[in-house]
Amino acid sequence: MKSTFLPALLIVILTILSCTDSTRQNPRDLSEANQKIDEAIWNASFQDLEGNEVTVADLKGKVVLIDFWETWCGPCLQVFPAMDSLQNEYPDDFVVVAVNLNDSDTLEDVQNFKENNDYDFKYVLDVNNVGDEVITLGIPFKVFVDPQGYLIKAELGLSGSDYQDTKEIIEQNKTS
Repeated sequence: MKSTFLPALLIVILTILSCTDSTRQNPRDLSEANQKIDEAIWNASFQDLEGNEVTVADLKGKVVLIDFWETWCGPCLQVFPAMDSLQNEYPDDFVVVAVNLNDSDTLEDVQNFKENNDYDFKYVLDVNNVGDEVITLGIPFKVFVDPQGYLIKAELGLSGSDYQDTKEIIEQNKTS
């Protein structure tokens, strides 16, 4: 009896291990670079202005815009009004996570910006240097994530139709 127990146990363990895939399977056909961004963003954690951890998994159920920025970056700030409008238009389906890189800004700079600007974003700090893993050339750099936490797209800069492009992303990916 003992001689069959160990091989049977080994078969059960191997079967369980072969059925669990630790790699994420994004439903989109992503480039290798975007696959790395997808994985990095899913595993990322940021810190809100009160010191609490924030992850993409915390925001499941909504289309998430992870917007890497700094207070001095004019192009970063140009799209904030449009993104705030969309967040107000789709309160149950869209959230903006404004990730300050802390390259030249301090916590106080971000707090002052938040107090002096009426954007209802989730402001976080990139305390774990996620930006270093995902940003290709510079900021503004945006990462769009679907309600299940998978990368939709990542892009450098801003386009002339950020409002309309983002609205389309929300409409195509919202769950409600």
